[in-house]
Amino acid sequence: MCGIVGYIGSKQACPILIKGLRRLEYRGYDSAGVSMINDRGELNVFKAKGKVDDLVAFLDDKDVSGTIGIAHTRWATHGVPCRENAHPHYSSSGTLSLIHNGIIENYASLKEKLIEHGYTFVSETDTEVLVQLIEYYKITYQLDLLSAVQRALAQVIGAYAIAVLDRSNPDEIIAARKSSPLAIGLGDGEFFLASDATPLVEYTHKVIYVDDDEIAVINRHSGVNIVTLQGQSVSPEVSEVTLDLGAIEKGGYEHFMLKEIFEQPECILNSMRGRINPDGTNVHLSSVIDYGDKFINARRYVIVACGTSWHAGLIGKSLIENFCRIPVEVAYASEFRYNDPVIGEGDVVIAISQSGETADTLAAIELARSRGAFVYGIVNSVGSSIARCTHTGSYIHVGPEIGVASTKAFTGQVTVLTMLALCIAKERNTITEEQLHEALQELLRIPDKMREVLKQNDAIASLSRTFTYAHNFIYLGRGYNYPVALEGALKLKEISYIHAEGYPAAEMKHGPIALIDAEMPVVVVATNKALYEKVLSNIQEIKARQGRVIAVVVKGDDTISKLVDYVIELPETADFLYPLLASVPLQLLAYHIAVCKGKNVDQPRNLAKSVTVE
Repeated sequence: MCGIVGYIGSKQACPILIKGLRRLEYRGYDSAGVSMINDRGELNVFKAKGKVDDLVAFLDDKDVSGTIGIAHTRWATHGVPCRENAHPHYSSSGTLSLIHNGIIENYASLKEKLIEHGYTFVSETDTEVLVQLIEYYKITYQLDLLSAVQRALAQVIGAYAIAVLDRSNPDEIIAARKSSPLAIGLGDGEFFLASDATPLVEYTHKVIYVDDDEIAVINRHSGVNIVTLQGQSVSPEVSEVTLDLGAIEKGGYEHFMLKEIFEQPECILNSMRGRINPDGTNVHLSSVIDYGDKFINARRYVIVACGTSWHAGLIGKSLIENFCRIPVEVAYASEFRYNDPVIGEGDVVIAISQSGETADTLAAIELARSRGAFVYGIVNSVGSSIARCTHTGSYIHVGPEIGVASTKAFTGQVTVLTMLALCIAKERNTITEEQLHEALQELLRIPDKMREVLKQNDAIASLSRTFTYAHNFIYLGRGYNYPVALEGALKLKEISYIHAEGYPAAEMKHGPIALIDAEMPVVVVATNKALYEKVLSNIQEIKARQGRVIAVVVKGDDTISKLVDYVIELPETADFLYPLLASVPLQLLAYHIAVCKGKNVDQPRNLAKSVTVE
C-alpha cells in the first residue's frame, strides 16, 4: 500500500518521479505528490487529491525543477483523501519533506508530546507526526539529518518505509525501512528509490533491497551508505533484477487485468519450467530436495495467507492431504498470531503472498519461526521480505502483476502448490510412479487447455452484459472447486462492487437458499466427477426456486447444460487440476461485468495491490 519514488542525479527529477508514480499507482491511488529541491535551494512540495493524472495537471504551471526529489502515491490509512493529507509532508519550519508507506501505531502519543513543544499540524496523518518528530530532534539537539532520523525512528512503533529531503542538503536523500518494502536502484552517477523494482528497471537492473531497521544515506557524490538504527555500518548486497520492461506495460490490452488473465498459460509454463521435465516423468523442487527431512517428516502443515492467497492455500490443503496424507490447516495470517497458535518443531508453515510483503503474513512467519517451526514461502516478487525471512521457498515466476485483483498470481500459486504436493508425495512414497507420471503429464497440458478456455472470452463478455443489473451473486463449488467459488466471488466483489458470496455447494440448503429468486444469479462450478450427482441436485434446487444459473461444466456435459441458463465449458482434466481452468472464466466474468458497469478494474476503490499494513 502506497508507492514511494525517489531520484538523485544529473537529470531533472520530476519526469522520472512522475513516471515512477505511474508504475506504482497500483499500490495506492487516492492522492499523490512530489517534492524537489531546485537549483536555488528551495524545497517545493506539490500535492493533489486523486490519481497521478490529477497531480500532473496540478503541476502544469508550477516550478518543478531540480535534480533531487521524492514522490508518493497514497492509499489512505489516517485521514480522508485530500490535498492536506497527501504526501509529501512538510516539517513546521519548511526545511524537511517526507514520504511514508506504513502505519505509525503510536502516532497519537507522539503527536501530543510535539504539541506540548509548540508544534502544530495541518493534516490528520501519522506521517506528519514523523516528519515533525525528526525536525524536533534535529533542532533541539543540533543533529544532522541522519542522527535525527535515527533518534526519531527509535521512538516509533509500527511499520514504515520513508524518504526524507532536507533543504539544507540538496545532495542527499535519507531513506529507512521497517516491515515495508524499499529498493534502491544504482545507475550511472544517479540513484533511484522505490517501493519495488517496477519503476527502476527502465534505468538500471542493479538494486539494493533495504532490510528492516536499516537507514540508507543516498548521496549524490559518495553513493549509498547503509547503517542500522544504532549506527552500525552495513555492507549491502547488490541484486540483479531481470524484470522485463515490457512486462509492466499493457501490451495493447485495455486493462492490465485482462492482459494478466491472458498471460496465464505462459505464466504457468514459466512456473513449471525447470521443475517438471519435458516428458512429465519427474518433478524437482530444490527446496524439497535441500530440506527433504523437514517436508517428509513433518507432523503437519500450516498454510498462512490472506485474500486470494488464502484461497490458493485451501486448494493446497486438499492437494497435500490427498497426495501426501499429512494433515494440513489453513489460517488467515491476519488471525494466526492473535490466536496463540499451537505450533513448534515438526510443523511446516507454508506462507503464501503475491507481493512477498504482506504485513500479516510476515508477522505470522516471525511467530512461527520464533516457536521452532520450519517456514516455506511461496511468493512472486524476487528479493521480497518473505523471500528473505523464510527458511526456503519457491517463486511462482509469473512476472509482475499490476492489476489490483490477482489473477495470474493465483494460478501461479496453485501451480506451485500442485508441484509441491506431488514432490513431497514422491519423497514420502504416497504416490505410485504411474500416478505421478499421469499427474505431471496432465499438469503439463494445462496451459494449452487454458488457451482453449480463453477462446470463450467474447462469449463471456456477451454473457456478462446480462448481469450488470445484479446486486448479489452466489458462487457454489465442491471439493477442489469450493475455493474456486470463493475466489470467483472475491474477484466480482473487488472490481464490480457487486456483493458476492462463495459457498460449498452442499451448504446452500443450510441458509443461503433463502436468498434464491429470479433476481439472484448463481454461478456453479460443476466439474467434480466424484460429486457430480450431488452438485446436479443443488442446481435442481436452485432452478425450482427460479434462480438463474451460470454453470461451469466439462465440455460435452449435456445433463447440466439442459437445466441451467448459461454454460461455460472447460476441457476435460483431472479433478485436482480443475481449479486452474475453472478460475479463468470466473476472472473473465468478473472483469467483463465490471467493464460493463464502467468501473476501473485495475484500480478498484479502497483497495491496493500490496497490503503492507495491518
